[in-house]
Amino acid sequence: MLEIGIKGKEEGIVEEKYTAKALGSGGLAVFATPAMIALSEKTALESVAPYLEEGTSTVGTQVNIAHLAATPVGMKVTCETELIEVDRRRLKFSVVVYDEVEKIAEGTHERFIVDNARFVEKAQAKGLK
Repeated sequence: MLEIGIKGKEEGIVEEKYTAKALGSGGLAVFATPAMIALSEKTALESVAPYLEEGTSTVGTQVNIAHLAATPVGMKVTCETELIEVDRRRLKFSVVVYDEVEKIAEGTHERFIVDNARFVEKAQAKGLK
């Protein structure tokens, strides 16, 4: 059952492919904001996955995260999430990301619980016009 307080934690190493330069979000070889957002979404997604009904998943709908500090290639990053609000199908998480030296990001992320088949069907219908 989904309850406030569910926590998630994911770690990774900043590789060249996750840099702002490689992703086109900047010109420097440091951990890119889009890669940090992806790590945050993955952490939240996986934290609640065991509590969902079969045939459902969550999709990200809102991200409000401040990227506070740069992280170089080769350094480990750790994302921690906590489910802080449940409103029917809407889930809100707090997000904090650290590198080996300091906090590099903080904020919130929202996800919605969806029926997988119905969600994909609706998305695919867009291409059938």
